[in-house]
Amino acid sequence: MRSSWAHLPDFWSRKPPYARPLGDCRDWFAGVPHGVNQMCMQFQPSVSVWLDGSEDDDRAISKEPGSGLADVLSGLEERPQTAPEPGEADADALGAYLREIGRGTLLTKAQEVELAKQIEAGSDAARRRMTEANLRLVVSIAKKYQGRGMPLLDLIQEGNVGLMRAVAKFDHRRGFKFSTYATWWIRQAVLRAIGDQARTIRLPIHIGDQTNKLVRITDRLRDSLGRQPTDEEIGEELGLTTIEVQALRQTSRDTLSLETPIGEEGETELGHLIEDVNAESPASAAMRTDLRDQLDDVLGVLQARERRVIQLRFGLGDGHQRALDEVARRLGTSRETVRQLERQALEKLRRTGHAARLRSYASV
Repeated sequence: MRSSWAHLPDFWSRKPPYARPLGDCRDWFAGVPHGVNQMCMQFQPSVSVWLDGSEDDDRAISKEPGSGLADVLSGLEERPQTAPEPGEADADALGAYLREIGRGTLLTKAQEVELAKQIEAGSDAARRRMTEANLRLVVSIAKKYQGRGMPLLDLIQEGNVGLMRAVAKFDHRRGFKFSTYATWWIRQAVLRAIGDQARTIRLPIHIGDQTNKLVRITDRLRDSLGRQPTDEEIGEELGLTTIEVQALRQTSRDTLSLETPIGEEGETELGHLIEDVNAESPASAAMRTDLRDQLDDVLGVLQARERRVIQLRFGLGDGHQRALDEVARRLGTSRETVRQLERQALEKLRRTGHAARLRSYASV
């Protein structure tokens, strides 16, 4: 089997002007702070014309195992790699995207008109060219809406959708630049994405627009006045009352899950620290228990039927007060008998003085 190195002279004769012998580059390769595999992937587009020779060309470099660039460099020391920090992956992706779109050239107005005509004729290549030339406009607009609950890459993606709509709807006959027209579509796409995806509870589009306007006016008044504007001042700019401004600000607040972990170890959830206003407090429970004990002692001086009448008439057991007819029906007696038993029981409680023990609970 013929070795790939046998054709090295022919290969070297076809080298580009910037090529260097591999031996001269060994020290430089060893200093690259990435592994050999990553380095080979980085240089793959540059060396593809060397490695991808035609099978019919006798001078093509052999692709037998061991003859590729990765195998040639396999003897170099592979440096240890560390896992990327949180957020580094997004930052790397954003950086790569910005570098990629930065290679494009901006269009002149005449070029925009020509591309618009081709787009009207159905040219996909012209549509792609118009879109790619304005990707930087999307980034500049998306950056203004960072911190609204969506990552910048997602905002850029939504803005690109708006850009494509602008490309499809642009009318060059009106005389204005494409960027002026596309800005509205890009901004609308970004804002609608924020309204639909950034919040746990989705707000209507018009409320989201008012919220964004509230933020802009508040910032502008703060800069011009040198202080935080009042709700009255903001309302004058928005054409809203003070109550409407406060309601709009309340609506724009972000939601937070009660299951959000807090603390250094995250062992506690936010919901564990929020008071349940519907739950009975320990003090109220203790007072209610003490009152029940006091009632049992006070009613202990009454006869069984008298005690039952008092409990039913004043709802001492279940909090539900009952009329004379209902008490009479429960006890199987007449209304008059129930009235007499109630009068006797109350008079007996007054004479014994036990009722005074319950007066302290009447004001609670």
